[in-house]
Amino acid sequence: MRRILLDENLPKPLIKHFSINYKIDSVSDLNWQSKKNGELLEAMAREGIDILLTVDKNLQFQQNLDKYPVQIILLLTLSNRYKSIVPKIPLIESEIIKSDASDKLIVIDIR
Repeated sequence: MRRILLDENLPKPLIKHFSINYKIDSVSDLNWQSKKNGELLEAMAREGIDILLTVDKNLQFQQNLDKYPVQIILLLTLSNRYKSIVPKIPLIESEIIKSDASDKLIVIDIR
């Protein structure tokens, strides 16, 4: 089962809309709100979390993603509000399934 971490820039209630194929945690569930991006990616690796779901477009430029054994799913969206993202969860899951585990950054346009 793949583990996904919802970044703090995404609404926590999204968790309940993902299929049972994933174990989803939020940054706040793990009390990781104060972690900087590099610290967050290191903590994910230690905890065996496979994927970070985020809308943070700068992450890919601020970190050497090859350094961490995690995938970043970057959502391109007009809004990070719950109502905007919920209908797109099947598309997000489909893109995760199609991706290769070696893909460090997966950009999903849900605009």
